[in-house]
Amino acid sequence: MISRERAWGFPSDFLWGIATSAFQLEGSRNADWALWDKTLNEKPEVTNHYNLYKEDLRLLNRFSLEWSRIQPEEDVWDHDAIAHYQEIIDILLKNNIEPMVTIHHFTHPLWFIKKAWHDDASIEKFLTYTKKMVSMLTGVRYWITFNEPYVLILGGYLEGCMPPGIRDVSLAVKALKNILVCHGKAYDVIHSHIPDAMVSVAHNMAAFNPWHRWNPADKLISRIARHFYNNSLLDALSTGTLRLQFPFKKVMEIPVPIKNKIDFFGVNYYTRMHLRFNPFKKMGIELRHRDIGGYGLTDMGWEIHPQGLERVLKRAARLNVPLIITENGIATRDDQKKIRFMKKHIDVLEKCLKQGIDIRGLMHVLAFTVSILIPLSASLPMLQHTIPTSSRAGLHFNLKLTFA
Repeated sequence: MISRERAWGFPSDFLWGIATSAFQLEGSRNADWALWDKTLNEKPEVTNHYNLYKEDLRLLNRFSLEWSRIQPEEDVWDHDAIAHYQEIIDILLKNNIEPMVTIHHFTHPLWFIKKAWHDDASIEKFLTYTKKMVSMLTGVRYWITFNEPYVLILGGYLEGCMPPGIRDVSLAVKALKNILVCHGKAYDVIHSHIPDAMVSVAHNMAAFNPWHRWNPADKLISRIARHFYNNSLLDALSTGTLRLQFPFKKVMEIPVPIKNKIDFFGVNYYTRMHLRFNPFKKMGIELRHRDIGGYGLTDMGWEIHPQGLERVLKRAARLNVPLIITENGIATRDDQKKIRFMKKHIDVLEKCLKQGIDIRGLMHVLAFTVSILIPLSASLPMLQHTIPTSSRAGLHFNLKLTFA
């Protein structure tokens, strides 16, 4: 996908890859999201990668484990499912592809989601699952504990538009703390089994701008959103303290055992958002996408803003660990638009490398077709898992697992 001439501008060990999500490609009747997904229930064949994986695997290297397949009941482990994921790893290695495994990518077993992340018991349940995976799966060096934990909190605990479907700020804060505790403990578990492991989270970051640059309220809202969504996790990884502020609320400082517990940092980047203060909106925030740069909007109405990638990479670089872009992609049926999107973002990536930012890889998102049939909240445009089946995100290779 990248020409040899183009690749010469990058280190020889730079990781070019494809990123996927287990549930979005496989489905699972034991997952909490299965209860929310009308399309999957009516047409289970739309996510058939679980059976077609041998045909697909030459196209990717970041994939996730579907917890609900592996542990369909709290006291039941499906060893055939574990063997399936080991076979995926073996096939990747055989094809000289470095596997990058995501332990948690949004979905949960039905038995887990009944109490979910705001219950302190969730920590031990997740660690039990993590210990099982790390002890049984071999050949993996790169591990991502959680994909986009802030998206899970926003969608699952503030907007209530994805499982567990809760709208409660206090429970959201408790759930986020427990997830970060899990990351810190999982980091230690992984390294106890694999001393040279490379462990991270995959953090969704966006470019935030005030709707009106002259408006102090819009500028304030933009700063609060940027700190909460982009920077609070970075600061917690540097200091061991999670500092949260919601609009019109006091700052919360919460100790979390994650200081320096990353070996690289995964950045998921898609778009820029323009924010303004609106007292009639939830938390006083309204946002929109605007085609200011002339690159257009995606089929989902997101602004294409390659320069925002530079902004978030510069901020993430303050962690002083290698960076990997663990997700980047576009929802469009226009192949030329996809090519332009990739070229512009790779141009930015090359610029950042020349500036001395330690970037080790880029994972482009493979097409996913699962549609959670819920309204896309105006305050949550980053929830890419709500893409309808008519929006074709990422790269498409006319595989049987997509609507080709």
